Amino acid sequence: MTTLLALLGTSLVLQSTQAGATSQSKAAGSSAAVVRVAEFLADCPFSHRLPDDPIVFPGLPGASHMHSFFGSTSTNAHTTLASLQSSPSNCNPRVDLSSYWVPTLYNGNTPVEPTGTTFYYLGEGVRDDIIARTQPLPLGLRIVAGNAKATGIDDPSSNARWSCLHAGHVGSSKDFVNCPAGTMLESYLDFPQCWNGRDLDSADHKSHMAYPVGGACPASHPVPVPKLRQVLRYPVSGDPAQLRLASGRGYTMHGDFFNAWPPAEMERRLRDCIRPIIKCGADGTPS
Repeated sequence: MTTLLALLGTSLVLQSTQAGATSQSKAAGSSAAVVRVAEFLADCPFSHRLPDDPIVFPGLPGASHMHSFFGSTSTNAHTTLASLQSSPSNCNPRVDLSSYWVPTLYNGNTPVEPTGTTFYYLGEGVRDDIIARTQPLPLGLRIVAGNAKATGIDDPSSNARWSCLHAGHVGSSKDFVNCPAGTMLESYLDFPQCWNGRDLDSADHKSHMAYPVGGACPASHPVPVPKLRQVLRYPVSGDPAQLRLASGRGYTMHGDFFNAWPPAEMERRLRDCIRPIIKCGADGTPS
């Protein structure tokens, strides 16, 4: 009997050890699957075109150059936060009721809309301790990034970049680039991620926001929020001589953002993705 009990005890110890090793292995595998990038995203395809801008020219239909709109399907010159919250969105996820818009791209006189439209929300650009205290983008926040009136590629107010999908050897530029056949023209634009903590907009639609300096938000704009990165892919390649934006040359690329994310959804994505520095997909879970 003593021998049998000893054998049973040894067996239980071995089973416990093996179970513990299996549990540790699973945990290690789960940990390894998490990509350490502070990110969630929204895929919002082209919705419609209008010569409207509810941030720069609110209540004035036709007052703007032509814009291509993404996300909310109702955006026009009269758009308000309330109208966004009560209108449908074509975004994935559908809970993102925000509106995004850019000057329409033309090839000659033919409008060309992007076939890839992803809006990333990122924690990069600041130190990890600042990422850990990132705050939600406030409901109703309006931002314009880039400059529709930029005068050239040396203009510091022009911060969009053009490049070619799967053709990194071409390099990037503030103006259009010549993409090899079979590739696509890409536009990247980063919005500022430091908020003054008070204003949802400002006279120039920029001054209430700022870009980080030295990995931190400046004292004038102390509240870190997610960085919005606008990535658009246009089905054009080759000589860009016939390309133009409704606002002018490539260096006039700019983006407008009117935030209508439900606060609870925005906060969940910060809690689960941005602050712990985890790469999440459109559903706000680790991808």
